[in-house]
Amino acid sequence: MGLRTYIAKRLAYSFILVIFVLTINFVLFEMLPGDPMAMFANPARLNQPQMVDEMKKLWGFDQPLHVRYLTYMQNMLTGNFGISYLSNRHITDEVSDRLLNTYLLVGISTIASIIIGTILGVVAAYKRGTIVDNLLVITSLTTYSLPSFWMGMVFLLIFAFGLHWFPSGLSSTPFVQFPNIFAYLLDRMWHLFLPCMTLTLFMYGGYLLLSRATMMEALTEDYIVTARAKGLKERTVLFKHALKNASLPLITNAAISVGFIISGAIITEQVFTYPGLGEWTWKAISFTDFPVLQCIFYLTALSVIVANFIADLLYGIIDPRIKYG
Repeated sequence: MGLRTYIAKRLAYSFILVIFVLTINFVLFEMLPGDPMAMFANPARLNQPQMVDEMKKLWGFDQPLHVRYLTYMQNMLTGNFGISYLSNRHITDEVSDRLLNTYLLVGISTIASIIIGTILGVVAAYKRGTIVDNLLVITSLTTYSLPSFWMGMVFLLIFAFGLHWFPSGLSSTPFVQFPNIFAYLLDRMWHLFLPCMTLTLFMYGGYLLLSRATMMEALTEDYIVTARAKGLKERTVLFKHALKNASLPLITNAAISVGFIISGAIITEQVFTYPGLGEWTWKAISFTDFPVLQCIFYLTALSVIVANFIADLLYGIIDPRIKYG
């Protein structure tokens, strides 16, 4: 099987997986207890049942189940995510308003945690059994175990309300009020520092422990002994030979993390009052805004599927022993 045939089969498999995810997404929300329309009807009105029926007709809940399913599938596959119950705005517009904020926050912290965790994991594996190794492992386990909301509140207490070094939330100042783009970027970085640091400290420990475990196994292989016998620098042996062959589990884990970027950081965004997709998801859960939740779950699953597809292609590039056949 050649690369083109493999990509074609993976695309077909991914499309089937997307259909399956959409079906599960539809069934789950149909099975949830309660009536979201009743929440938006005025309970003080005597004709509340009539209002509920009118709202169901307005939102299409009076249609048969199979008709709603086909309409839902068509809308999701064409990017028509509907209108939010809460804001009465198009969900596509809501996503576009928050997507950049989430990508900046979760994207920067995810990339930083992958880089920091991988490098420190390589160092810990190289220094295994020493004080450096123990210190790195203990520190990573500590930050990995602490709740992200607790670390966020501690950072707010110390750096925002105590020292006044950083703001407590995202600035609402529009771009046109800044003198130039550099002042705008500096302001965004200043507001992003605390939430990014919280997420990075929370996530990097997993990559450190994973890279340390895979590197310790790779460093015992014969080709590492041969590379050292050739007189190669230790940095070259660690990062060019050992890490390259030990990176497949790291790629898988990184692909999943990158895929989940679009879901946002619900708890961290709530702590820092950050207007991203995570904070929007929390509001949707609180007010049973089903169209918003269906959109978030679908986009998250789609991102994970695409990220894993890219990771499968990277396997063959990084490790030539893997053949697409």
